[in-house]
Amino acid sequence: MRIGRDGLAREAVPDAFDTGAAAYDRLVGANPGYHAHLRLSAHRMRLPDGGRGLRLLDVGCGTGASTAALLDVAPHAEIIGVDPSPEMLAQARAKPWPASVEFVHARIEDAPAAGVSGPFDGIFAAYAIRNLADPDRGLRLLRSLLRPGAPFAAHEYSVRDSVVATAVWHAVCWSIIIPAGTVLTGSSALYRHLWRSVTSFDGAARFRQRLVDAGFTDVRSATMTGWQRGVVHTFVATTRGDG
Repeated sequence: MRIGRDGLAREAVPDAFDTGAAAYDRLVGANPGYHAHLRLSAHRMRLPDGGRGLRLLDVGCGTGASTAALLDVAPHAEIIGVDPSPEMLAQARAKPWPASVEFVHARIEDAPAAGVSGPFDGIFAAYAIRNLADPDRGLRLLRSLLRPGAPFAAHEYSVRDSVVATAVWHAVCWSIIIPAGTVLTGSSALYRHLWRSVTSFDGAARFRQRLVDAGFTDVRSATMTGWQRGVVHTFVATTRGDG
């Protein structure tokens, strides 16, 4: 697979995740704070009453780590996880879930055609928007699926606003992520894509503006703890009457 300045061609990303699916949970499990940070972003959505009576959408759910984070903060909610990689979804479906959790194989852009219909009482997108061919179109679609006043949260890498965060990201990728991923899967494509797609993606200020331009309101962001301070952020927003 050819890795360009922005990473893989976006139509090739699901195939790269298919290749890495079997080792994915082992790799992210070795990342200090990975699951705790997903739960922190889900918590920042401020979902009421443990999610009782709510319908939530987990965009780019992968092997279900983000789904588990949503379930942790909203154990009484109905949760639909959507992902374009069948092998990642196979890993997710093999785990024990309550009956309130469902998984759908679809690209974000095709989710409505796959039967994923709103309105949702919250949408969580972990490491997903950066991998879209057209992030603006994807964000407008997600906004249209939200109930007015409901929260949207993107848990995403964003390093371009910080020289320090960018340097940390380069160092972690080339000393840990790319070598470990290559050893476990026999291919470096997904992990070199991760490196490139993050360095070319929006800085936090630009992504907040992208959310505003897509029609979201009350846009704010906060970063993580540990080595991911300034590297990974939660972007939270809401939508109003036309959602």
